Amino acid sequence: MMQLFQRFILRPLWADRGRTVTTLLSITLGVSVIFAMDLAAEAAAGSFKSSMETVSGQDDIEIFATGGLPVAVLAKLSLLPYPIRYSPRIEDFAIVNSKRAVPLIGVDIFANALELANAGQSESEFTQSGERGIFTTTSLGKKGDLLRLQINDQPLSYKILGTIDASRVNGDFIVMDLEDAEAVTKRTGRIDRILVSLPENEKSNVDSWVSKLQSQIPPGATIRAIGARKEENRKMLAAFRWNLRVLSYIALMVGAFLIYNTISVSVVRRRAEIGIIRAIGGTRNLMTLAFLTEALVFGIVGGGLGLVFGRILAEGAVQLVGLTVQALYVSSTAAPVEFNFAAAALSLGSGIAVSLLAALAPAMEAGQIPPTEAMARGRIDTQLQLASSRNLQHTAGLIVLAGLLCLLPPIFGKPFGGYLATLALVAAASLSAPSLIQFGAKYLAGFGGVQSLLAGRSLAGALRRSSVLVAALATAIAMMTSVGIMVGSFRETMLTWIDSQIRADFYLRPAGLAAMDRHPTISEEVATRIEALPGVEVVDRFRAYSIRYNGLAVTLAAGDVQAQMRYGRTALKSGNQQDALRGMLAGEAVIVSEPFSEKHGVRVGDHITVPLGTEKPSFRIAGIFRDFSSENGYIILDHSIVKKYLPADEPSNLAIYVAEGIDRKKLRTQIEAAYAPRRIVVFENRSLRNEAVRIFDQTFAVTYALEAVAIFVAVMGVAGAMLALIIDRRREIGLLRFLGAAASQIRGIILFEAAFIGLFSQFLGVLSGGLLSLVLIFVINKQSFGWTIEFHMPVLALLSALTFVFIATVIAGLYPARIATRLNPIEVMHEE
Repeated sequence: MMQLFQRFILRPLWADRGRTVTTLLSITLGVSVIFAMDLAAEAAAGSFKSSMETVSGQDDIEIFATGGLPVAVLAKLSLLPYPIRYSPRIEDFAIVNSKRAVPLIGVDIFANALELANAGQSESEFTQSGERGIFTTTSLGKKGDLLRLQINDQPLSYKILGTIDASRVNGDFIVMDLEDAEAVTKRTGRIDRILVSLPENEKSNVDSWVSKLQSQIPPGATIRAIGARKEENRKMLAAFRWNLRVLSYIALMVGAFLIYNTISVSVVRRRAEIGIIRAIGGTRNLMTLAFLTEALVFGIVGGGLGLVFGRILAEGAVQLVGLTVQALYVSSTAAPVEFNFAAAALSLGSGIAVSLLAALAPAMEAGQIPPTEAMARGRIDTQLQLASSRNLQHTAGLIVLAGLLCLLPPIFGKPFGGYLATLALVAAASLSAPSLIQFGAKYLAGFGGVQSLLAGRSLAGALRRSSVLVAALATAIAMMTSVGIMVGSFRETMLTWIDSQIRADFYLRPAGLAAMDRHPTISEEVATRIEALPGVEVVDRFRAYSIRYNGLAVTLAAGDVQAQMRYGRTALKSGNQQDALRGMLAGEAVIVSEPFSEKHGVRVGDHITVPLGTEKPSFRIAGIFRDFSSENGYIILDHSIVKKYLPADEPSNLAIYVAEGIDRKKLRTQIEAAYAPRRIVVFENRSLRNEAVRIFDQTFAVTYALEAVAIFVAVMGVAGAMLALIIDRRREIGLLRFLGAAASQIRGIILFEAAFIGLFSQFLGVLSGGLLSLVLIFVINKQSFGWTIEFHMPVLALLSALTFVFIATVIAGLYPARIATRLNPIEVMHEE
């Protein structure tokens, strides 16, 4: 058996190294992309075991509330006759050296000295310094350094009193004494979180202690076991990571076509050898097993190389994924990329499984070849030609099936119906490839002269191989087209939404990179000064809080309803606008974003209970508005209502409306003077629109990269497969040379073949990609994120991408054409 494998499988693979390397490359790239995306997503989510949880010692329970807990709650808990320890904390973010946001944790330095010491610093240095300052991880500075920070909108400098070994904790952070943190974050009389540490003999009874303490905290507060926040964040990212993984399988899907083509070519080229082996006693199962073993070799070797390259790719991918996570979900400092055996096993297993499945049909074909028909080289292609009409019927059936699958509701929160519909559409496009090639060869190929005619007939005469090439490239183009249309539609819808929503003249927010869970504030004093400037009509204060609703992250926001009534900024998707604004002003209603409505299944007229400080009031949903700034969703109230529950309510953003005829340049100078020396950024209407577009394009950078990999795999596959076709058609090319064909004419035939493959693939890919885009926009996107997107065709961008792919496909034919022109016709005919 091993001798047969060596001579029948390994020796031909080594002899045809060009085809072998190309096929290995396709599997390698597919596996490496899957592995890299898994590692990158894991690293980007690594900080969710966040620095906020690092200095928590042996704490078991956490208590928190929107806007913070009154200090009186801590005092009440401390009087309970329980043998437990309470650790109050203030949590925020600080911009370090104007570059990046780092968690800022306010703790009782003396009470937490032991935990800090366990992190790598001597206890005496924390308890005996007597100075006002901060403690940091070693990567942020060394003891005695002066560290420049921005906390909310304030530029501050602090001396580093001590450092914590960064290698012993997860991520960078800054620790400040609770009293100092309270002053600098303006949390007077309030704390963000209370950590509860149970005795050693009670640590297994966390749930019972949570129940016991529940009655001692205000109704608006939340009490839960430590670690629940990390789990919630991971659940929140589940849909994002799932879609990223599905997208990363595109390259492997294209590789599957190339595996199919490679094994198919192997079967066709070795039919005589198969016949001989069958004639001397080789069984059908033996032949099938031999070619499946060839596919297994590709899967194992290509998958192993993919793991190596995937680990390298992950280093670059983690930056892209991290930016996307921060822009859409939560603040994240990527953890180091670590080799994950589970992800490696999944990626390698995917590569092997795809290789075996792709090779199954040609391997079974090899087992079914009777010895008497072994030399009938064109029989399979003839059968495929006769089956073209039947394939078109199957194509129509698959399209109908895809439509039915799109009607399925999400299963476990995931759009499985949409995913299956995309597979059905890809299969439909693949089945229609032979008919398209036959049509093109019959009605189009003759327009380019003799060379074009011969190229078209050559492709039509070898349908088994040419249709797989067209299907592979069409799949990559379909994915590129569908994602391009989806992203373009999303972009255009978002711009239309921005133009309708952003009507203020100036927008202010604290300096630093924005993130969905980070809401630094602007001093109320700044808002008051700007309000007093001549020419300023209204300053709309907007305050945002990150809260949890039914276990999912949501942004609770407060705005100026009177300003909205005057300027009409929020157009509702459902609900009456005037009723909604009156209800919000009266304090009995809220409006929610479309993603919130979709995720939580609420509609206009429903009531929701919102945690606000120590209370949990109920509000009527008076309207649902379209929003593309957060997948998590928004709940918006009037700021006067929020102020009743949360007295310390400084704005996160300011929207400034100015009178007609005011010199905006001069007014901007006055606004900048009003907030100096605080660190605040000012956006004018148009510049804010540009900033939103920049963030949007940054968010989809990963998508573009994955699409580029799939296209590269497909084009490389065209080059390798065409080279295999040239070698298989040596007799035909030699005969043409004997009949007087010049080398330039042979080259022209091969390049026409490449051009036809590119042309047929583009037609099929754009057509199926258009259908796929409808599934992505109206099914997968809607069920995953809750956004309603208007269909838009980015014609110029698609034409540019398709032109590039077509040129690349033609260029991919240059090397096979060169090999074809170098064939010696005498040697070729002598071989025959």
